[in-house]
Amino acid sequence: MADQTQALSFGAAAAAYDRFRPTYPAEAVRWAVGGPPPRRVIDLGAGTGKLTRVLLAAGYEVVPVEPDPGMRAQLAAATEATAAVAGFAEAVPLPDADADAVVAGQAYHWFDQDRAHPEIARLLRPGGHFAAIWNHRDDREPWVAELSRITHDRFDPAPSLALPDSIFGPVEYAEFAHRTVHTPDSLLAMVATRSYHLTAPPERQAEIDAGVRDLTATHPDLAGRETFEVPYRVLVYRAGVLRS
Repeated sequence: MADQTQALSFGAAAAAYDRFRPTYPAEAVRWAVGGPPPRRVIDLGAGTGKLTRVLLAAGYEVVPVEPDPGMRAQLAAATEATAAVAGFAEAVPLPDADADAVVAGQAYHWFDQDRAHPEIARLLRPGGHFAAIWNHRDDREPWVAELSRITHDRFDPAPSLALPDSIFGPVEYAEFAHRTVHTPDSLLAMVATRSYHLTAPPERQAEIDAGVRDLTATHPDLAGRETFEVPYRVLVYRAGVLRS
């Protein structure tokens, strides 16, 4: 099971998380759900509602589920007429066969997968899909690779779903691209919303912050620029449920 200290560290920075973390491209979200609206979708580990809002804008009926009270409060404040259900991926307080799709944006790696997989299957209707989505900074851009070196943010370039084949069908994969615009200050603020920064001792936080400031001030791709784009690879894995 993932480190729950890190998994539940985001609530203290919920407003900054919602402001500075990237959203998701609509085409990636539609592919993850596996069909057009109207569809009922459960957003597991919904956080502040970054993915929930894209789903709502695309026309889906969405039930966000989030364990952290600070994140739920920010989701309610930022997402019109929507409140998150308090719950974990391993124990979701919703009925059987409640959704056509279950999605997890930037959250699947926090799940206790042995317990979460049958719970996800329980929530899905026949023909339903589960999908995990990651926003992954594109380290093929040299300055982005340097940022990852500074932060030690070595995200697996090819995460995947290790789903039990007795419950789910074959896993499909698709990749999408998008970019977000940052300033030197907003890039630093985004880094400060990452779990490795939130849970680090003050001296390590200061070290990371100094490295990011130096990067934006001196790297030839960034120096002197008021704004710049951060490239992302959006990695989406999905699989249909075989049984609940």
